[in-house]
Amino acid sequence: MTVRHTKKNPAATGYSFPPEWARHRATWFSWPRPEGISFPDKYHTVPENLARIIRQIAPRERVEINVPNGNYEHIVREQLASYDCPLKNVHFHFIKTNESWCRDHGPAFVLKKRGSKKRAAVVDWGFNAWGGKYPPFDDDDAVPTRVAEELKLPVFYPGIVMEGGAVDFNGAGTILTTTSCLLNKNRNPHLSKAQIEQCLKDFYGQSQVLWLGEGIAGDDTDGHVDDLARFISPRTIVTAVEDDPKDENYQVLRDNLARLKRLRDLNGKPFEIVELPMPGVLIEDGQRLPATYVNFYFVNGALLVPTYRHDANDRRALEILQAHLPRREVIGIDCVELIWGLGAIHCLTQQQPAW
Repeated sequence: MTVRHTKKNPAATGYSFPPEWARHRATWFSWPRPEGISFPDKYHTVPENLARIIRQIAPRERVEINVPNGNYEHIVREQLASYDCPLKNVHFHFIKTNESWCRDHGPAFVLKKRGSKKRAAVVDWGFNAWGGKYPPFDDDDAVPTRVAEELKLPVFYPGIVMEGGAVDFNGAGTILTTTSCLLNKNRNPHLSKAQIEQCLKDFYGQSQVLWLGEGIAGDDTDGHVDDLARFISPRTIVTAVEDDPKDENYQVLRDNLARLKRLRDLNGKPFEIVELPMPGVLIEDGQRLPATYVNFYFVNGALLVPTYRHDANDRRALEILQAHLPRREVIGIDCVELIWGLGAIHCLTQQQPAW
């Protein structure tokens, strides 16, 4: 039975959202359905790609997978086994979803300390399929509360639309997001920028919100920050930069780089900015795909980075990230098939912090 918090928010009760690099208990996935809209004519390529990701996570932490029923569990087990993915640390939950993007519809876990122990709760943000673009989305919208019920955790309900890929955290009170997404009128047209900022601070337990501008070409989320710029430490931000002035991402990413250089942490200090290349242009059926190395995902002891068969830039991106994260194993995973669904590793995953 979940506990519904209606009067107090997570910040007021001592909860906060940990940074992604904090210790995980598990990683959550929502397994894609063949009848879903995310991978038109390419669903058959997706299970192998997911297996490659899960194969790196399962030895390091639990893997929790949402599937509609026992038949799906059987099918997914067979798919993972056929691609040599270990199943020992993989667990299934009969939770229906519309699509596979667990970063956006999954539970946001917040923690608070009580003595020497930590307590967890779930924030259930509203979900409307990136501004109502891809109905139906009712099953996706229900996922956080369903997960909380299974884990017997209390739930907070902000009452506004928000996606996990729209925000990033430095673990020291700062949220990074974009105006093009969270201020888009297809999310919360009744709220001002100040009201959205306050809601983010209240329900993620943070102290400030910093804003970037537009998203990259091909991104149907209206500009999620997890394709643009991410924290890898409290004071270090990795950002994508395009070197080709003729590329449509060139000016957008230059503008965001300039914004990043003006941002300050809660102590008034500038962040260290680390530039990553873009992987080159990926086009499928005439559509520009939102390929970026910034859609990486932290797991215990490692960083999983999407790669796109651009040998020089793939290698350069991995080397840059490894140099800045010497205590983690930086692992590249081919995501050329996944990006046809307009997302990569970070979009598919949702971390459950340890408590």
